[in-house]
Amino acid sequence: MSLPFLSENLENDSPITKEILRNLAYECGFKLSSDQEAAFLLASRSALDIATEVDKLEDYIDPSLIAVPTKGGQRTYRKPEEDENILNGWCHRFELEALKPDSQLLKGYQIALKDTIAVAGIPQTLGTSPQFVSTTGDYPHSNIDASVVSRLLLAGGTIVGTTTCENFSLSPMSYSAASGPVHNPWSRDFNSGGSSSGAATLVALGLAREIGVPGLQNAGPDVQMAIGGDQGGSIRIPAAYCGIYGLKPTHGLVPYTGIAGLLPLIDHVGPLGRTIEDIALCLSAIAGYDGLDARMGPESPLRQNVRPYHEELAGFIKSLPTDGKVTEFSGAGRPLRVGLIMEGFNIPKMSESVARIVKHAALEHFTASGSHVSDVSIPMHSMGASIWTAATRNQMASHAFGGRAADFLIHDLPHIEHRWPPDQEMCDSLTKLNPAVINTILGEKILTNPNYLPISAQNKAHRHVLQLRKAYDTAFSSGSFDILITPTTPTVAPPHPDMAYGSALDKLELAAGSINNTSPFNATGHPALSVPCGWGTASDGVTKLPIGMQIIGKRFDDLCVLKAAKIFELAGGGLGPWPGKA
Repeated sequence: MSLPFLSENLENDSPITKEILRNLAYECGFKLSSDQEAAFLLASRSALDIATEVDKLEDYIDPSLIAVPTKGGQRTYRKPEEDENILNGWCHRFELEALKPDSQLLKGYQIALKDTIAVAGIPQTLGTSPQFVSTTGDYPHSNIDASVVSRLLLAGGTIVGTTTCENFSLSPMSYSAASGPVHNPWSRDFNSGGSSSGAATLVALGLAREIGVPGLQNAGPDVQMAIGGDQGGSIRIPAAYCGIYGLKPTHGLVPYTGIAGLLPLIDHVGPLGRTIEDIALCLSAIAGYDGLDARMGPESPLRQNVRPYHEELAGFIKSLPTDGKVTEFSGAGRPLRVGLIMEGFNIPKMSESVARIVKHAALEHFTASGSHVSDVSIPMHSMGASIWTAATRNQMASHAFGGRAADFLIHDLPHIEHRWPPDQEMCDSLTKLNPAVINTILGEKILTNPNYLPISAQNKAHRHVLQLRKAYDTAFSSGSFDILITPTTPTVAPPHPDMAYGSALDKLELAAGSINNTSPFNATGHPALSVPCGWGTASDGVTKLPIGMQIIGKRFDDLCVLKAAKIFELAGGGLGPWPGKA
């Protein structure tokens, strides 16, 4: 690989000295001769000069990410008052409507966004402290609208705020945000799940309030739908804990441009809502290639080719027979075929009651609809979370907290200034709130050290991702299944840990195992939807909390997942009556 030019003066004022070059060579495991040293010193200085020249250029923002013109002129925001945010679901409040929307698809919908999603003019926290995302000591204000933000506004939606998320999106529980724990609307002492914690809480708040859960009448505003992010279960886990719907779309169906991620391989963005119709409507508005996100590939539809999911779902519902028996599913000439992944009901920490309730719900309601339900064994599912870990953890820290550019072309967040390398303050502060961040940093150091693991290990792990994808695809094809089922989480929502006195190990143990049924599909890219399916008993033996059932579909057949969820609901499936007392 050649250089555009070589610096003219070998003895210039470059910070790259002979001693530095010798040390770099030593770190690489070799020693340079005198003539090699002269050549590589010039080449190294030239490379730095070239990179510095480019770094001095004025930054470039793609025109498609420039803020959508909104009503009211300059965008303003405010921090919510304590009495309107008792569950800590809100991060910042504002109200944005497009000045000239392209459609009225989402007219009348109030929508909240996980605070990893960039909204021009609004501070962005990523759930962490300001000193870890900015050099000024204040939270940075975004200068772009993420692709999904533009699409929501242009579809006529009203964006009413950003929601609290977990510290750097690295917790499936809701205790790690710098602003404090996010509370479950069904019982304040329990987790709402993470990392899209505030998003799920605010959608579920309206549902819990309507049902009559005490203490919520003055709990502040809720929303009809929200947009969350999902790298290991961060939409589906809070949806399950809060008793709502949460969809992780097929990887590459919805653009991730303008959203803080963990790793492109597993970055997903999708909707949370109270109804499956709202999920379908939102997906219609945000899906499709944006021309910037390399996570999207040749299977990703262009915007003009995106399926009208809401219309096709409505047409499907209208076509159903009056007796509710779906004898012919989507033109296949046969009923819906449902496969219960046996290994998914036997993951570590799986509660016997959660497994039983999910299985009973699937058998009872899908069978009542005329669907065929049977067990299917996918042995690799038991290794799915481990494969997800091995394929991601050796570069996640430098991407998520270190600002490392992706290995392919994407438009990252220009306003985020990562604090890197980590230091003692970062370790102490983040260990107190979210030890998973420091665990990820240390894990990358270990997993990239050839003394502990061969360099080929990550490439091999990526091949196992393909093997895992093939295992699910084979279950769909060989077993002729339309959808697969697991419990979303192994238990109902656990209580919050003691943040003042709980150890780092206490917090790590609380989260361990919660992503075993969700993270495999982040790696393989299959669409997965958490559907409320009943109530379980919390660890205190008294409190009743929601249970989620995960519906998995073929890649880019998200519509089948939505239809299956509606079949389940129409056959009597769902959250069911609240077992508490108003």
